[in-house]
Amino acid sequence: MRKKNKILFWSVYFDLEKTRTEGRRVPKILAVSSPKLDELQRAAKQLGLNPEVVSDAAHPSCPWIRTGLLIIPKNETKGKTLKKIAKELHSFRI
Repeated sequence: MRKKNKILFWSVYFDLEKTRTEGRRVPKILAVSSPKLDELQRAAKQLGLNPEVVSDAAHPSCPWIRTGLLIIPKNETKGKTLKKIAKELHSFRI
């Protein structure tokens, strides 16, 4: 699902229980246990990223689990935005 000038974020990117091979994209220090879509949305809103939520979407690696996804307008690289959201998400859990 490609979107021009938009970035897709799945909750698996931030999941502490997942390995890099299973889809985690942030360091374990920034990852959290079982992140929820509403937490990701709240973190993105706090950063002023104007997130759009698709709640019935399933990650391609496990299509039987509908975790949802976050769509954010592309202002920076995906890696920088990913780390910003991860830091904000991590601060919620502390």
